[in-house]
Amino acid sequence: MRMLVMLLSLWLGFAAATQGESDNATAPAGKVLVVTVAGAIGPATVELVSGALQRASGEAVGLLVLEMDTPGGLDTSMRLMIKAILASPVPVATFVSPDGARAASAGTFILYASHIAAMAPATNLGAASPVSIGAPAGPSPSGTGKSADEAAGGDVMASKVTNDAAAYIRGLAALRGRDADFAERAVREAASLSAHEALESGVIEYIARDVADLLGQVDGREVILDSGSRLTLATAGASVERIDPNWRHQVLALISNPQVALVLMMIGIYGLFFEFTSPGFGVPGVAGLICLLVALYSFQLLPVNWAGVVLIALGASLMLAEAFLPSFGALGIGGIVAFVVGGLFLVDSDVPGLMVSLPFLVALGVTSALLLFAIGVLAVRARHRLVVSGREQMIGARGRVTHVAEGASYADIRGEMWHVTGAQALRPGDEIRVTGMDGLRLRVELVAGNDGNNRGVKSDV
Repeated sequence: MRMLVMLLSLWLGFAAATQGESDNATAPAGKVLVVTVAGAIGPATVELVSGALQRASGEAVGLLVLEMDTPGGLDTSMRLMIKAILASPVPVATFVSPDGARAASAGTFILYASHIAAMAPATNLGAASPVSIGAPAGPSPSGTGKSADEAAGGDVMASKVTNDAAAYIRGLAALRGRDADFAERAVREAASLSAHEALESGVIEYIARDVADLLGQVDGREVILDSGSRLTLATAGASVERIDPNWRHQVLALISNPQVALVLMMIGIYGLFFEFTSPGFGVPGVAGLICLLVALYSFQLLPVNWAGVVLIALGASLMLAEAFLPSFGALGIGGIVAFVVGGLFLVDSDVPGLMVSLPFLVALGVTSALLLFAIGVLAVRARHRLVVSGREQMIGARGRVTHVAEGASYADIRGEMWHVTGAQALRPGDEIRVTGMDGLRLRVELVAGNDGNNRGVKSDV
């Protein structure tokens, strides 16, 4: 019995030691991945960071650093990034850098979700109010002291969005042991902090000049992952590899720009219009359809107000109609107004990089109107131009009789051989003029001035 108790005690001791070793493992010191998160956070950013996290989990990576400079971004993209960070088996450090950078709005949420938060000197974070991201209105500016309901003017939807964002960031603050009071003020009052204020308030853990300085400071730090395991970072002397966006990320970032999506939509509408009005050419129709589909894909990635899309399509249709209907400018002006108003309603976001500016809309609308006006002028000129082909073009054409065989006369008219008939007898060499057509037979008359001197002479006209 004693032997059994001793064996059981040894087994429990070995299991506890093994568990302690697993819970206090040392992170691989081989490599540190650095991903630059610059500009508005959108679908392209999510794909870039998610790909980097997947790569880090499959390699001997001790730390993933998000070098951030962002004015904010889409709520859906931000939450997807945070979910990926929370589920990551590799520690993630968010480093607001370089000097003068910021982690505003969605960037503040991501910083709070990261295992390590750091900032470079002369940087700031905060202003995390969910303005126009899923809501028609946002909270009041910093320093008003108003509640969410008052700041939103009693708007229930704005209050719900603000309360949800505040609870979300407080949960992240509690998870990482950071200042939750500032987190809530950043959401409700759009509060901001400088790097030194954030360090003193417990929002971040480090102030570093660059990535190398940050890695030197975090070396030996213990990080608790969401799985419960503890990792001791070994970043001193680790190799640093930067992950740059590939062509797919760059294309996705490009088409996620609402201004680019709007231009693609206009190209698509005009391309399909030209294809329908001039069938058989193919290129405008194919290019227009591709551009329109890409624009619709871009719209579903963005917080788009579909009423704005309808107004833009209506404006383009009215401008197209102006080129072909005698409205004396009414349709064209109405189309420009509908286009500009639709563009202003298009995206529900005030984040730089995710907005459609008024000067851009006016310039695009005026350019479209001028293009359609030029097309209309060319169409009018073409209508008044003399016919150069077809049945009508043959009337009045001149030629010369080449030969007469078995009672049928043939003439060379504009390089073609025609069967011709006339009220007068025709002889080879007679100069004739076409007066009408009967199927493939031309009715002709002798040109004044024909006499016996030119009859019988064969020549080309």
